[in-house]
Amino acid sequence: MRVFLTGATGFIGSAIVSELNKAGHRVLGLARSDEGARALMAAGAEVHRGNLEEPETLRSGAAKSDGVIHCAFDHSAFGNDISKFVEVCEKDRRAIEALGDALRGSDRPLVITSGTGMGNAVPGQPATEDHFDLNHPNPRKASEVAGASVAERGVNVSVVRLPQVHDTVKQGLITYAIQVAREKRASAYIGEGLNRWPAAHVLDVAHLYRLALEKHEAGGRYHSVAEEGVSMREIAEVIGRGLHVPVVSLSQEQAPAHFGWLAMFAGFDMPASSALTRQRLGWRPTGPGLIADLEQMRWGGAITQ
Repeated sequence: MRVFLTGATGFIGSAIVSELNKAGHRVLGLARSDEGARALMAAGAEVHRGNLEEPETLRSGAAKSDGVIHCAFDHSAFGNDISKFVEVCEKDRRAIEALGDALRGSDRPLVITSGTGMGNAVPGQPATEDHFDLNHPNPRKASEVAGASVAERGVNVSVVRLPQVHDTVKQGLITYAIQVAREKRASAYIGEGLNRWPAAHVLDVAHLYRLALEKHEAGGRYHSVAEEGVSMREIAEVIGRGLHVPVVSLSQEQAPAHFGWLAMFAGFDMPASSALTRQRLGWRPTGPGLIADLEQMRWGGAITQ
């Protein structure tokens, strides 16, 4: 297949490029800069110039492909300002609408991206693939709402929901927790730190995107979850060891002053299951666990008190 890939130069996208190439697919990667274009060519991908702000570039890329994987998400647009998160989610909704326009009625697969939290049905119980909460407070639900909208217009849409995706360099929201620990000279968790975050290694995630694309099952929802839930206390402790800073427990009231925008996530219990994904796709994650990757990080030296 010739696969149009958004986010092709990003952390997850670059791993997907390699995964698709190894499987014999051809990648048409979206690039918004000369630097991105050079990186794609070096990785063996074709280049399609454009960005999420220009819907026509998304439509044209999808139109000349046999399938689309949409994993771009403009994290840089909100940085540490969580108030802009809603705007970024709306941008993602518009991007999915544009991609869907080009694929309508063709049965060519469109794989979009969401978060595992969208599958939470019962607090404290793992999120599951067969549930989608339209009333979820997380604005990220806009992506799946958009996916359902284009599906109603004849597009073959499936969803890959992401946990904390990691290697020894990046770890999703945990990367920001490490930055906070450096700045505050303490690694923190809230309460007893028993709340859990699901996780998966980036190469396992890339493999799942390919399987979802090749399955091209309309309405499929897949959880890229290797570890159902790693406790925040365990995460904070490995960060503390790596940076040589104290590990502390905070109250809910103390969390915003320490974590900043990350406080809204730091206390969430977000376990997620991938049982149905493994059954439907035969996906078997083999990469290192989250704690193992954190322990292998290059921390750049201890923090001096």
